[in-house]
Amino acid sequence: MQKTQIICSILLVLCLVAATKSMGDSEEAKVYIVYTEKPEDQEPEEYHIKTLASVLGSEEAAKEALIYSYKHAASGFSAKLTPEQVSELSKKPGVLQIVPSERLQIHGTERM
Repeated sequence: MQKTQIICSILLVLCLVAATKSMGDSEEAKVYIVYTEKPEDQEPEEYHIKTLASVLGSEEAAKEALIYSYKHAASGFSAKLTPEQVSELSKKPGVLQIVPSERLQIHGTERM
């Protein structure tokens, strides 16, 4: 009986550790593309950094998270964000859409 309780206790601890780890992974930062309105009174990258800083707390943190600032075909930026940061950022004025960045593989065509 004693061995059974010890084994059950060990399994319970392992399950709790695994559950805690998987919960932490869901908050891991991933790359998102954030589409914004085109700024009229400032440079696009400056606007993107300020928008991102409003969620991350500082311009330094925003510059560290910023991967790329889109300025020509569309206005927006890509940045490493947690799901919580994405939720908060999506409520900011000027933010139009936030989508996860996906790497697409182009398959080669077969030669005949």
